[in-house]
Amino acid sequence: MATTSSHALAPTAPLTPSNRGWSKPKRIEASQWLAYVIVGVGALIMFAPFYFMFVFATHTNTGILSVPPPLWFGDALGENLKILLERLPYFWQNIGWSFYVALATTALNLFFCSLAGFAFVHLEFAGRALLFKAIMATLLLPTFVGMVPTVLIMGWFGWMNEHRALIVPGACGALGIFMMRQYIGSSVPKELIESARLDGCNDFTIYWRIVLPLIGPAMGTLGMITFIGSWNNFISPLLVFRDMDRYTVPLALRALQGTGQTPWGAICAGAAIAVLPLLALFVISSRRLIEGLTAGAVKQ
Repeated sequence: MATTSSHALAPTAPLTPSNRGWSKPKRIEASQWLAYVIVGVGALIMFAPFYFMFVFATHTNTGILSVPPPLWFGDALGENLKILLERLPYFWQNIGWSFYVALATTALNLFFCSLAGFAFVHLEFAGRALLFKAIMATLLLPTFVGMVPTVLIMGWFGWMNEHRALIVPGACGALGIFMMRQYIGSSVPKELIESARLDGCNDFTIYWRIVLPLIGPAMGTLGMITFIGSWNNFISPLLVFRDMDRYTVPLALRALQGTGQTPWGAICAGAAIAVLPLLALFVISSRRLIEGLTAGAVKQ
């Protein structure tokens, strides 16, 4: 008698979405919807000041101070720009000085912070741990604590009313050193450094030819943070500069409030012009910023 195959007697598995070749749509939980709502509301709250800044740049004081305020663009942009340039004759020069200070500060910060991060990770020297702790301790101090000594030192050097009084003190920061040390320690293998030393490379050559090409995301992140911080800096220029033609943009816009009736539309127009480079910078480098901020967050 022919034997019945065990495969023929085996029960047929019921058809499910997984063995049909398609998957069942995921159901979004209530907690996820709540998270989406919170994120959306937060995004609107953060976007609102920028939106109203651009809207108010196209209205006169009468419209801006009305209740309720205007919610859409007007036709007074040309008038506001005329007032801006009349009361701030050096406005475009102030924009240029802001670019100069921000670019110089960013370039020096990237160089010195990455060099210090490389030294703290891959060089052995006496007092390395103690020096790093001392640098990190400066992060606990409020920024204004160092302002008076910095201004006094700049005065001793004869740098008051000079842009180098902003560039040199900001050439290397504790936060940048910390970021570079952490990133270099996680992304540059020590074996690679030792191999380069065996090939006869000195420390600076290793830093310049091996380390720098590997830390692009961190350099982009630190560069963007430094540029934005320098561009928006208000207190330091206020303490250093005396002549309006030396002002950076934040200080120049603040000067509009001391010229009779405050032209809020002109101030918003100037602020809108000043914020455009930052928006362009963020759009161009946002991906690199996210990569740098999340680097090392997941252990490989």
